[in-house]
Amino acid sequence: MDPNESIPFADRTEAGRELGRALEALRDARPVVLGMARGGVPVAAKVAEHLVAPLDVLVVRKVGAPGHPEFAIGALTTGIVRIDEVTVRRLGVTRDEIAGIVAEESRELARRESAYRQGRLPIALENRTIIVVDDGLATGLSARVAVEAVQGQVPRRVVFAAPVCGPGAAQRLALRPPDVVCLMSPEDFYAVGAYYQDFRQTSDAEVIALLEAADRRHSTR
Repeated sequence: MDPNESIPFADRTEAGRELGRALEALRDARPVVLGMARGGVPVAAKVAEHLVAPLDVLVVRKVGAPGHPEFAIGALTTGIVRIDEVTVRRLGVTRDEIAGIVAEESRELARRESAYRQGRLPIALENRTIIVVDDGLATGLSARVAVEAVQGQVPRRVVFAAPVCGPGAAQRLALRPPDVVCLMSPEDFYAVGAYYQDFRQTSDAEVIALLEAADRRHSTR
């Protein structure tokens, strides 16, 4: 037996198709779909295509621990920085160290925003139904910052959606369960990548191409 047969999603594109079908009830709300860059954008692109909705990008950067950048101690997006103070105290991370990491990640966030938009303005979110999409939810730090950023733009409703989420996703995002849509929420959740046969890193070029294609498709309607 092929060991990949037990892995639910072939790749982010397939997961996005399935997630789009699961969100069908939101089609009539004429939502805006926001893909969390980078890995959430291929998923979001298929959701937007299925719902015949505009697609935009939401750049959120992880604040990694000093010397261990993959271990999140916080997250940031434009205008918002959130730090996990409990983890910071446990690790003994100093305020100067946090400030340095935040400054570096802020520069990278600005670079990606500029590169991905290619001069396009963000879609206005006020009084719209917004679907924030990522390829999975683990700690929830980045997703919570993303949801908070969207809520600050006074939408009608915010929904977070992902193919796979760890237990307690709704509580971690401070959203009502109907506004968190996960195709899978396994109790033995380990890591998002474990649920994809192909979980290679999404490139900047792929993000730009997907956003441009969605923009062309939606502008012709």
